[in-house]
Amino acid sequence: MIIIPARVASSRLPNKVLADIGGLPMVIRTAKAVEAVDKVAIATDSEEVLNIANEHGIEAVLTSSSCKSGTDRIYEASQKLNLADDEIVINVQADEPFIEESVVKSMLDLTKKYASNSEVIATTCYKIVSKHEAQDANLVKVVSNLDNIALYFSRSIIPYDRDGNLNEYKAHLGLYGFTVSKLAKFCTMQGGVLEDIEKLEQLRVLDNGYKIALTEVKSKSFGIDTQEDLNRAVKLHTI
Repeated sequence: MIIIPARVASSRLPNKVLADIGGLPMVIRTAKAVEAVDKVAIATDSEEVLNIANEHGIEAVLTSSSCKSGTDRIYEASQKLNLADDEIVINVQADEPFIEESVVKSMLDLTKKYASNSEVIATTCYKIVSKHEAQDANLVKVVSNLDNIALYFSRSIIPYDRDGNLNEYKAHLGLYGFTVSKLAKFCTMQGGVLEDIEKLEQLRVLDNGYKIALTEVKSKSFGIDTQEDLNRAVKLHTI
C-alpha cells in the first residue's frame, strides 16, 4: 500500500500540500500520479485535506497533529487501516506531484526483496545529479557501500571530492519502503544526535545500528520545499 503523509503546517511552505498544481491540490496530484501502482491512502492531520481527498475519491485517514514525522504519521495510519504486520507500505511524500510510477514500482520491488531481512529496516532510492545540483542543501545526498546499503545521508555534499574529479552525486528521493512491523520498529527507535543536527529522520536507522537499502532510479521529479520550487511546479503544469 502507498501512504502519503500530508501535514498542512509545513514550516518552510505552509499549506503547500493544498497548493494548486495544474488544477488539482498538490497532495491529490501526487496521489493520482501513483494510484496505478498500488492502493493509495492519504494520512493527514487536517479535516480540510480529508474532505478534499474524499471529494476526489481517494481514501484518507485522520491522524494525530502530534505526530513528530511523516513516518510516525504513516504508522498511525497503517494501524487505523488495520494493515497486517507483513504488508508493505511505501511512503510517498505529498510534495512529489511529478513522481513517476516506475520509481514507486522500483521501491515496491526493493522492499519486497528485503522484507524478511531483519537488519534492513527501510528501503529508499536515489538519482544521479551533477556537482552543481548537489550544492543545494534541500537536496539530500547519500553515500552507499558496494551492496547499495546506505552509509550516510547529509544535506552537505558527500563524499568530499579531494581531487576535484567527481562530477556525479547520489541525490536521495524522499520515498521509503517498510513492512508494517519494521515501520513499528522505526517509530519506537531512539532518535540520535545526527538526526537532530541534519534534521533527517532516516539517520535514526543508522544511529541504531540497522540498515537502509537503496536502489538507483531515473527521475525528473523534485520535492517542493520552497516558493521557488512551487513556482517551478506550477509553470511545468502550464506548459
